[in-house]
Amino acid sequence: MTTSTIEHVLPPALERAGEILTDEALAFVAELHRRFASRREELLGAREDNRRAAAASGTLDFLPETKQIRESEWTVAPAPPALQDRRVEMTGPATPAKMAINALNSGAQVWLADLEDASSPTWHNQVDGILNLRDAARGTLSFTSPEGKEYSLRQDAPLAVVVARPRGWHLPEHNVTVDGKPASGSLVDFGLHFFHTARQLLANGHGPYYYLPKMESHLEARLWNDVFTFAEEHLGIEHGTIRATVLIETIPAAFQMDEILWELRDHASGLNAGRWDYLFSIIKYFRDAGEEFVLADRSTITMTAPLMRAYTELLVKTCHRRGAFAMGGMAAFIPNRREPEVTEAAFAKVRADKTREAEDGFDGSWVAHPDLVATCREVFDAVLGEKPNQVDRLREDVQVTPEQLLDVPSAGAVRTQKELALNLYVAIRYTAVWLSGNGAVAIHNLMEDAATAEISRSQVWQQIRNGVVYEDTGATATRELVAEELERQKEVLRGEVDAQSFEKHFEPAARLIADLVLGEEYVDFLTLPAYDLIEGR
Repeated sequence: MTTSTIEHVLPPALERAGEILTDEALAFVAELHRRFASRREELLGAREDNRRAAAASGTLDFLPETKQIRESEWTVAPAPPALQDRRVEMTGPATPAKMAINALNSGAQVWLADLEDASSPTWHNQVDGILNLRDAARGTLSFTSPEGKEYSLRQDAPLAVVVARPRGWHLPEHNVTVDGKPASGSLVDFGLHFFHTARQLLANGHGPYYYLPKMESHLEARLWNDVFTFAEEHLGIEHGTIRATVLIETIPAAFQMDEILWELRDHASGLNAGRWDYLFSIIKYFRDAGEEFVLADRSTITMTAPLMRAYTELLVKTCHRRGAFAMGGMAAFIPNRREPEVTEAAFAKVRADKTREAEDGFDGSWVAHPDLVATCREVFDAVLGEKPNQVDRLREDVQVTPEQLLDVPSAGAVRTQKELALNLYVAIRYTAVWLSGNGAVAIHNLMEDAATAEISRSQVWQQIRNGVVYEDTGATATRELVAEELERQKEVLRGEVDAQSFEKHFEPAARLIADLVLGEEYVDFLTLPAYDLIEGR
């Protein structure tokens, strides 16, 4: 059998990196690449062909070749006991250890341990995150702050069940090369985490559970399923032990929910409604398909817009028909004790949002701060009662058409220069902090991740492309106007941070955002050129 050659570097200032980057673990990662990397590259290559076809026609449809899968009766494998109740899921990066401990201790049923959008993919962060997850599985995770404050895993109540999110198929890992080529970030993250935690998690009564991001087709889900099957065989673990929840956060995936669950049916746990990434995907997919696909200001788009109702109700119906969990979206609010009125209003919005999800049939939802766990639980308790979930609620009343999923005008038509300024501010600020090594960024009392920056910069590019006229000023979105606004926001940020941080992180972030929003060609992911900056490429 041909073997693959794998090389890696040790992340600086991480003394225990060698505990994760062992010869045996790296050999497993190399074998994953030998078997699956070429299929990954083929599927990534197909994405742009599919997008161009959709943009040219101005539409998408359910796949005719998979009609039998959609119309036949089948279900995914029953959920293991540890994943039966997912009414509150805490989200956040797996590093630093303090945040990991707080998430595990939060009282949520599940912790989405994020190695993707809420994490800046420095090599230190990726390896440290997996080290923290391994220590958590062993029950040894702890942290002492420079001030001497100790953090440890609670003993008085259950810890959150870990569901790890590896990076999407599109992201590379330049610190690991296989046969001379940059490794797949997804295979590195999954491979290292699975190798080091699977058996321990099973011994704990849990298992290796994953959230899978950014997929655009059921064929990409099939690839993940084949990766899981091989990994289980390799470690001598029973088939179907791995469980995956797929984030439906791209518009083509919304048309293939049944098929995605079918491909993963022995390993599937559910689907999740990823809001900002979903809207980002609509812009990206139909960016050159005409004015009817120009989104309203993102701050005005609510989950009650017909476009979003169609997406979320179809997700609930699809999941429950197939015996899978439907997971709601993010409550990104961060409580602020210095602004009690703002906090109170935000709590009311979170409660209303979670109430809508629970009443629509979702089995649980996401929060970004421990203080929101109780609110989310209270809402779902009121609907679920003693039941762990509401998978038995089939939502047979829901009928969704392709036209409803693509009804972009139903999300509103307000586009303002005020929002342009906000989009540029958020995109630069988030990217700057991301470049400094932190992927979960607090902006205006919201915990933001990469999805916010992606939709912000994409809206600006789309508005320039279509010559949007802003309602509040009457000005037209041109490169010149946007360049001027970008300079204004850069100066606002200069006044908010120290000179060293501005020069080191905010200046390059502003240059990158300028390139992305003013360039003729649309760049598919902000995180790709930003990652090159991190790596000094």
